[in-house]
Amino acid sequence: MVAIDRRAFIAGIGGAAAVAAMDSEAKADALEEYLDDQLETAVAAKQPETAKKFPTVAELDAQIETRTFRRGVGSLFAGGSKVKRLTAMPEKPTLLDYFNLRRAPANHVLQSAALAKKNGLSEEIVLACLLHDVVQSLIKTDHGWWGAQLFEPYVPEKTSFAIRHHQTLRFYEDKEAGYVYPDLYRNMFGVDYVPPPHIQANYTFLKNHKWYLYPRQVTVNDLYAFDPNAKVSVEPFIDIIGRHFKQPKEGLGNDNSPVAHMWRSMTRPDSPL
Repeated sequence: MVAIDRRAFIAGIGGAAAVAAMDSEAKADALEEYLDDQLETAVAAKQPETAKKFPTVAELDAQIETRTFRRGVGSLFAGGSKVKRLTAMPEKPTLLDYFNLRRAPANHVLQSAALAKKNGLSEEIVLACLLHDVVQSLIKTDHGWWGAQLFEPYVPEKTSFAIRHHQTLRFYEDKEAGYVYPDLYRNMFGVDYVPPPHIQANYTFLKNHKWYLYPRQVTVNDLYAFDPNAKVSVEPFIDIIGRHFKQPKEGLGNDNSPVAHMWRSMTRPDSPL
């Protein structure tokens, strides 16, 4: 019998929000693919000379044509073989509306923010932890930059800086700061993965930056094997959002900001054009 690591399985298909968006058939397909991978790993482990715990970049690249989805697509746009009808957004949507109607259950970012708050970090960084992966509802590739752009008009500069650059720092271990490179990435990117040139250049920029610690705190308080049974909610962060998030009176997506179209895309992900 192949053992199922519930945390690794959920994290590997995009987190609890992605699972919630799947229908029964899509969940079954994802589980079958996971069990196949686990079986291959178990068989390989019995071969001393070829035992591998993690796939290589080439092996992951070879899987592209076997999938029915692209891994960089946002979770609102890739819910499996069928998607559910979404609840309409209010006329003047707020950040909380997006959490409740487009990002729920958002367990990953809520647990990250709760950990940051427990560890006594500043409210700007707690907010960064709360928001750092929200843009993955829209897009996953380069999500640090996309996420910072999405929130930049509405949050403190330190918050957007932390969101933008956590993407780079997650690929670079910093044991002194409490960050160990996660096994999740060895499975997701390949055991021999080398970050692309723009990530390497950004890391060089960040190493001696006066704000290096802010995105590093996001990676330290991020969770790479989160607890699917944890009881979390956005309620403990409402005051922090109220103090540090500049909610436009017209509603997100209606304020004519440079990123309004990104919010509208999350409002209407089923629009054909």
